[in-house]
Amino acid sequence: MNIREVQDEIIRLKKEKDICILAHSYQAREILEVADFTGDSYALSKMAKTAPNKTVIMCGVRFMAETVKMLSPEKKVILSNGIAGCPMAEQFDKEIISQMKEMYPDYTVVAYINTTAELKTVCDVCVTSSSAVQIVNQIENKNILFIPDCNLGAFVAKSCPEKNIKLLQGGCPVHANVTRKHAENAKALHPNAELLVHPECQPQVTELADYVGSTLGIMNYAKKSDKKEFIIGTENSIAEHLQYECPDKKFYLLSKSLICENMKSTTLIDVLNCCKGEGGEEIELSPETIEKAVKCINKMIELGG
Repeated sequence: MNIREVQDEIIRLKKEKDICILAHSYQAREILEVADFTGDSYALSKMAKTAPNKTVIMCGVRFMAETVKMLSPEKKVILSNGIAGCPMAEQFDKEIISQMKEMYPDYTVVAYINTTAELKTVCDVCVTSSSAVQIVNQIENKNILFIPDCNLGAFVAKSCPEKNIKLLQGGCPVHANVTRKHAENAKALHPNAELLVHPECQPQVTELADYVGSTLGIMNYAKKSDKKEFIIGTENSIAEHLQYECPDKKFYLLSKSLICENMKSTTLIDVLNCCKGEGGEEIELSPETIEKAVKCINKMIELGG
C-alpha cells in the first residue's frame, strides 16, 4: 500500500467504526491529513469532549491521551503508539511534589498541562503555554510553585513581576537544547526573517525572539503577519506545516535538533492498526485519579484558560 491507500483505508475505517482521530500539531503531515481535529494538547482534549464518537485515537503522547480521558471518561481513548511518552511530563512524580507542598504550604501549585494525570492530582491549577501568564496573573496568591518547565516558568515570572514564582529544574529537553548561539546563527543566516520561539526555550533564546508563544500562537502569528520570512523555534514539523499552508512565505529551522522523538514514534501505519483494533494502547485511569486530576483543569477553565 502507498501512503494515499493507507490514508483512504483509515478514513473508511474511522467512519465505519465511529472513531474520532486527534493529531497534535507535531505529528507528520500524512497523519494530520486523516485527523478529524488537529492542534495543541488542550485544544484537542476539548474537541474530543464535544465529538459524538465513542472511541478516540490520540496521535500524540501519553499525557495528552490522559487529558482526553479525564475530560471524556465515558469514551474509549487509545494512544496511537504506547511508547510515546513525554520526558518533561515524567520528570516529577506525585511524591516529590507532595513533599514540595509540605515545604511550601503557602504556595499555589501551578502545573503545565504537560504533566501526568497522577501528578495533576496534587496540583491546584493547570495552564497551557498560551494561557500561563493570564492564569497566573489571576491567581490571588502571590506565591506560586510552577512545575515542571523552568523555562516556561521563567517566561511567566518575567511577565508577572508582582508574583513570587518558585521554579524546579525541569523542562522539555528538546526545546532546552537550543542555545543563544543557535538563535544568533539563524538570525545571521536569515537577516530578513523574524524569530518565533516557544517559551519552553531557554531565556537566552526567547529574549532574542520577535515573538514568543505557544505552537498555535506561532502558527497564527506567521499566517497573519505581513512578513515573508520566519525562523521557527519549536518542533521542526511546524516549519513544514507552515510551508504547506503559506506557500508564498519562507520558513527556516532554528535548529535541526528540534525534533521530538516521542511525537515522531507514531506512524501512519500505527493509526491504521488502531482503526483496525489491532494496535495502540487504551488509556485506563481510575475514577479517583480522574476526579482529583480534573480539578486543576476545571480551575484552568474557570480562570479563562
